[in-house]
Amino acid sequence: MIGRLNHVAIAVPDLAAAAAHYRDRLGANVSDPAEQPEHGVTTVFVELPNTKIELLEPLGENSPIATFLSRNPDGGIHHLCYEVDDIGDAGRKLAGLGVRILGSGEPRPGAHGKPVLFLHPKDFMGTLIELEEA
Repeated sequence: MIGRLNHVAIAVPDLAAAAAHYRDRLGANVSDPAEQPEHGVTTVFVELPNTKIELLEPLGENSPIATFLSRNPDGGIHHLCYEVDDIGDAGRKLAGLGVRILGSGEPRPGAHGKPVLFLHPKDFMGTLIELEEA
């Protein structure tokens, strides 16, 4: 069902500093910041030859990333994103297997404008999983 690893998301307390860290110390190609109000985050993508790193900063007080950073003030890995061919089909199959889909359970646009679903971390060994339609 899952395809390639699309990105690893890292929550950070200071997006500009984290982006500079990747760009200036590792020589990475770093995107401009993009606000994602529907997800409560501002994102930057670090482009790698085989995948991406998504740096996440809270956007607003109700951001899930603000909650994450309150428990992990220095930041840390927030989620893994895998590609799937058909997000609706993947969601139905997983729900049928008892996997909990977060939010409404319906796909919504993600940072790349493609439909995504988030899967409960308790169903994946403590790891928040994002599925993105390829």
